[in-house]
Amino acid sequence: MLNLQAGSSPMMVIVFLFAFFVLPMFTPALGNNSRSPSGDFPYSPKYIEVRGARMHYVESGSGDPILLLHGNPTCVYIWRNIIPLLAKHGRVIAVDLIGFGKSDKPDIDYRFSDHAAYLEGFIEEMGLRNITLVMHDWGSALGFDYASKHENNVRAVAFFEALLVPLPSLDQWPNQTAAQAFRLYRTPQVGWDLIVNENNFVEKRLQEGIIRRLSEGELKHYREPFVDRAARKPVWRWPNELPIAGEPADVAPMQMHYLAWLQKTEVPKLLIFAHPGALTPEPIVAWAKANLPNLQSVDIGAGIHNLQEDHPAEIGQAIVNWMEKFQQPQTTRLR
Repeated sequence: MLNLQAGSSPMMVIVFLFAFFVLPMFTPALGNNSRSPSGDFPYSPKYIEVRGARMHYVESGSGDPILLLHGNPTCVYIWRNIIPLLAKHGRVIAVDLIGFGKSDKPDIDYRFSDHAAYLEGFIEEMGLRNITLVMHDWGSALGFDYASKHENNVRAVAFFEALLVPLPSLDQWPNQTAAQAFRLYRTPQVGWDLIVNENNFVEKRLQEGIIRRLSEGELKHYREPFVDRAARKPVWRWPNELPIAGEPADVAPMQMHYLAWLQKTEVPKLLIFAHPGALTPEPIVAWAKANLPNLQSVDIGAGIHNLQEDHPAEIGQAIVNWMEKFQQPQTTRLR
């Protein structure tokens, strides 16, 4: 059984570092997806006020809510080809995290606790009950955190490229090139320059997590929320929130809390994974299979991190098949 204490499981860390930092340099070797997803976004923007700020969302379908939570540095646009596949099975809602997409960018610190408060506020203001969460990247950490505190309001959780296993200290990382990259991201002025001034996460990291090449039209959607440098603060904050060796001291316990919950709850779980993956490579998938009760896993083939841009149909179908196993007929309302 995997020991989840910080500094443990070096093999998993080696795989993580290779996938996230080394593999992107060789992305073309994985080939190109000839079935490029549509770049169209035919959804009307909707807004609701949460904690004095507007949060943007789109929705389609009816019935019990299926809430889609994105990661860094993306927005609801990343779900565009998955929404129609799920909308026949519930009320699909994709929300822009505060500071992302078309949501407002209030003058806050954008700590994990800030995002958690806005997400909880969004769910309450929208009156969402009996939720199926579909989560990616930091959206998974926020969704797991919410579910661990509100299990009676969560029907099921589906996740991919999720934040499951804590990372060891930077000094213990076997790949010191990768360790240095994170030291830079987490160094106040240097990291700010890379992420805010150079827009590194949008212009480089985003594409590195996708096998196919994004079109200029697609890139425009991802760039649009961060044209203004001042708007990039939320993107900069997330790498600084990643728990490493127990730091930040207020974020690491939140991760350990939801990990403990995941290992005991019988809430239905779906883990979607790809090869080689980044946050959930094969060793972490194996750990999840061995330790998370009521878990189904689905392998969707070659992929790195932003799997919605390479395999939206496979992700959508995997979620639909999984939902049909536990969804009661009377709660499914076909539109």
